[in-house]
Amino acid sequence: MNGKAADRTKEVEAAQKDIDFTKFRYQIELDTTSGKIVLDLYPQNAPGHCKNLIGLTKIGYYNGVVFHRVIKGFMIQGGCPLGSGTGGPGYTIKAEFNATPHEAGTLSMARTNDPNSAGSQFFICLGKQAFLDRQYTAFGKTADDASYQVVQSIGNLATDGNDRPKTPVTIKTATVRTTPA
Repeated sequence: MNGKAADRTKEVEAAQKDIDFTKFRYQIELDTTSGKIVLDLYPQNAPGHCKNLIGLTKIGYYNGVVFHRVIKGFMIQGGCPLGSGTGGPGYTIKAEFNATPHEAGTLSMARTNDPNSAGSQFFICLGKQAFLDRQYTAFGKTADDASYQVVQSIGNLATDGNDRPKTPVTIKTATVRTTPA
């Protein structure tokens, strides 16, 4: 890899063509080496972010990707194809700040200092993080207690000085679950 991410825009757009939030409810299932995390998506609050995550998941983007940043009591972060926190899908999406609170289990998008710099990296909150509210795009939440327990177990892992888990946690597969709305 030359440091520049391949632009996955066309693949993601093709994978998004059949998304219909009026007819279907969408969930993302992350089958990790620590267990399964099922995430409910909130398209009513951030449709662009939901479409982006669904599209990336459908093209297999997250398969084999690690949770590269874990901060106990704060959040677990994944979605970097390089595993370093510096990679993305070769494009960015616009922020969709909303009133969804950043609390235990909330799914939100990572970004740089530029509010419109989110791409593929996401994080899941460990506890309430009110200082993130309306500063980061919250667009989903763990679907059940079992999913949040997996998030907590990852959040309790020992990390190095760069907040990287000493025992890597990999997303083996990420899949989209669709049910009638």
